[in-house]
This record gives sequence, structure tokens and C-alpha cells, in this order.
Amino acid sequence: MEAGEAGARTGDFEFTDRDFRFIARFIGEHAGIVLSDAKRDLVYGRLQRRLRALGLRRFSDYCELLEQGDGEELEHFVNALTTNLTSFFREPHHFEYLQKDLLPRLLRERSERRLRIWSAGCSTGEEPYSIAMVVAETVPEDWDVRILATDLDTNVVATAAAGRYGADRVEGISEARRRRWFLRGKGANQGMVRVRPELQELIRFRPLNLLDPWPMRGAFDIIFCRNVVIYFDKSTQRVLFDRFAGQMRPDGHLFIGHSETLHKVSERFQLLGNTIYRRVG
Repeated sequence: MEAGEAGARTGDFEFTDRDFRFIARFIGEHAGIVLSDAKRDLVYGRLQRRLRALGLRRFSDYCELLEQGDGEELEHFVNALTTNLTSFFREPHHFEYLQKDLLPRLLRERSERRLRIWSAGCSTGEEPYSIAMVVAETVPEDWDVRILATDLDTNVVATAAAGRYGADRVEGISEARRRRWFLRGKGANQGMVRVRPELQELIRFRPLNLLDPWPMRGAFDIIFCRNVVIYFDKSTQRVLFDRFAGQMRPDGHLFIGHSETLHKVSERFQLLGNTIYRRVG
């Protein structure tokens, strides 16, 4: 590739239009993420660390490495381009509905005393731990409850499973919940908190690409998939939400992000309000 190719970026690493087009196509094929031209600077910023770690000077060399099928580097590549913005009890109306309406109703209706919940796109764990807190505070201990938490990014799944956070991450949680569900670090762990083991035991953390086959066999009562599909095109969204419907109980509930909608995407869910849906087909 010539150094003077149109669109080449000057700086630490040579980055051309051709490189960006390859990366956009590659991440689309492997993760379903759609990268517009407006994401050029983001791609450069996220991937320059990989080039530096590998001792490369040109993005074209990095593209060649990906094209050769290096599985370990593919994982680094996907992790680098995955956005993981999250917080405990983000979009609090979802958790209020879960605690005050949905879970009490399921407690009355589920004679088998069994609940299955999936946090699809769990990031660093704040969402599934928030779900687990609500569940532990609402559902009797003799119920069979399991929460599956998955994410494409293997690094954030490992962080989530560890359940360790800076103390500032839990400042938005009520003091009562902080005391009940978190342990404060001492000594070398000063300034850190750790999720209590009894909360962690409710959750199984697993890496999973939503575009790949799913290993789960049972049906879920509740699925959280929030602020994930905004990175997918409409055709991918249609397939994904159809798969979600097929993985849920007939009256299962779906929670999506505040900037997302199922309008003209899926007819298998009924909008209840505030980005909360119920499966109807």
C-alpha cells in the first residue's frame, strides 16, 4: 500500500481509507458492529495501542495480520472496538418496574418457583449485579433463580466475574444497598469494594458473541439487552430480536436501551412503556 494513498493519516501510524474500510467490514462480519465514517478517529484511537504492542507502523500490516486469521489478535481487535459504558442501576425505571411490578407478578404466577434471567451485553457487570440485588431483595430464597451474564468482550467479562470495583463506582447506590451487598477493601485494597459472594452466586458470567450460535437450551423469563443493538444494522437487529423471542417464555419480558426501539424491527413484542416489552408472538 502506497504511503501517499488518499486519506492517509499522518501521525504515529499510517492509516488510510483502505485500512478503515477493511476494519469496518471485518468488525461487521465478526461482531455485527456497524462503523460509519464518523468513527475513523475512534478506530485509530482504539487500535493504535494494538499496533504499538505488536511493533507495527502501518494499519495495513495490522489488517494483514487479521486477514491471516490470528485468533488471539481477533479477540484483542474485537475487545478494543467494543464500547463498555455502564453503571449500577443505569436507567433506574427498569429496576423499579422489575422490583415493584414484574417480579411480584411472576412470584404469584410461577408455580414451579423458577426464574431465568439473561443480561445480554453485561459489560463490566454493573447491570447483572443490579438485577441480582433486586432479585435477592424480592424473591424468596427457596426459589430456583439463575442469572446469565454474557458479553462479546472477554476482558470485561473477567472484570465482571471478579466483582471488584473502585468505591466511586457505587456512590450512586443507596447506603442501605452498599452496606448489604458490598464489602469495603482494607489495606492494599483501600478505595475498592467487592460484591458479596451470595450475590455473585446468582450469576454465571460467560463470553458470548450474540451473532454466534447460543448454547443455552432453556427459555428465559426476562432478558436485558440494553445499548447493544445500536451498533447493529436493521437487518441484524431483526434477526437478533427474533432469536431473543425464540429464547423466551411466551410471556417473557425484554428490556432495551433508552435510545433503542423495536418499531419496524420486530412484531413479536408488545411495548409496555419506557423501553420495556413483553413477548406476544
